[in-house]
Amino acid sequence: MFQFFLRARANNYFKARSAGRDTETDHARAASVFRSIEDALDGAKAEQAGLKSRIDDVLARAAVTLGNDSDEYLTRDPEDNHYQSLLNTEIANGQRRLNELGVTIGHFQFLKTALITRFPNFKLWTQRFPHEK
Repeated sequence: MFQFFLRARANNYFKARSAGRDTETDHARAASVFRSIEDALDGAKAEQAGLKSRIDDVLARAAVTLGNDSDEYLTRDPEDNHYQSLLNTEIANGQRRLNELGVTIGHFQFLKTALITRFPNFKLWTQRFPHEK
């Protein structure tokens, strides 16, 4: 029976891919993951920069509306107190998100480093062809 299978495939024998083609395939897979990590990292950094800028702007505006007298809060209108409270809540939410983004960026950087260390040939390839990132 084994000979039957051998005869059936006599003209159509098994042949593995070349090592170069295997390397190209592995590189393409690693490059896809690398690009995804880079895109996520770039997006998180852009969000972090934009949010930091907006928080700094809101902090500057909030400082102006607070006043600079030690008893300013005693004579402030209730409506102004309400807006101050809203600003404080939004600033706290923004700062919370900034902290989350910092952690997330660290995770993405770790993934990038792990990818490069697990695929050392990929690192060499990206150094030779940086436009292919």
